[in-house]
Amino acid sequence: MTTMPNFETAASGTAQPHLDRPAKVVAKGVNVYYGDKQALKEVSIEIAARAVTSFIGPSGCGKSTFLRCINRMNDTIANCRVAGHITIDGQDIYDSSLDVVQLRAQVGMVFQKPNPFPKSVFENVAYGPRIHGLARSKADLEEVVISSLQKAGLFEEVKDRLDDPGTGLSGGQQQRLCIARAIAVSPEVILMDEPCSALDPIATAKIEELIDELRENYTIIIVTHSMQQAARVSQRTAFFHLGVLVEDGHTDVIFTNPKDRRTLDYITGRFG
Repeated sequence: MTTMPNFETAASGTAQPHLDRPAKVVAKGVNVYYGDKQALKEVSIEIAARAVTSFIGPSGCGKSTFLRCINRMNDTIANCRVAGHITIDGQDIYDSSLDVVQLRAQVGMVFQKPNPFPKSVFENVAYGPRIHGLARSKADLEEVVISSLQKAGLFEEVKDRLDDPGTGLSGGQQQRLCIARAIAVSPEVILMDEPCSALDPIATAKIEELIDELRENYTIIIVTHSMQQAARVSQRTAFFHLGVLVEDGHTDVIFTNPKDRRTLDYITGRFG
């Protein structure tokens, strides 16, 4: 007789499953408010180093809000308030003495829609290293740019177009340019907010292949509406619903044997 999984409702904010790798990002009791509206409720999670973690859930469930907490992008929203604790390698990223500019270099971000600067391909990638003083000479800067484009799987396609506008590339190339721009400042964590939603299937496949390669050196967190994409690219998955982190764990377990009935209902299409 087949034993059916127990889908008792899990309590939010409980201790999370043991990670195979050391935790890079740890959140404890994170609450986010937009004015009087609470968008996130007591989110606690440990995110493994050098692995891909996907955030899934229906629209408006808090995935992107939590993602923006990890590099303090919510600071730019006037009526947004964040409570709780988030650490990266044990450092409280909401400590008042923390340099937010340095944090955003350490935690790169790739947005839903490709957003290259209105500059050349070369200058798009060189911008971050230049303002952060990461290149001591023109030769150093060129090396960083070429290396970043290579890591983003783009160099061979643009090596004869480095002086052309980045906005002249295809959508998929622009998104890989934005990834190259993010990794040029040597981040440790890369946040991706629906990075493939504006791309065609061929460009999406290239981005997914790139994510798989990058996880050897970076901690990657991706928000996606595509459960198929989460299953393909991530080692761990977290399911959000109505501002609550319902559960997180190994991707294959979340999709085949979730603990919470809400997770089962979402992945089987009963809502979403």
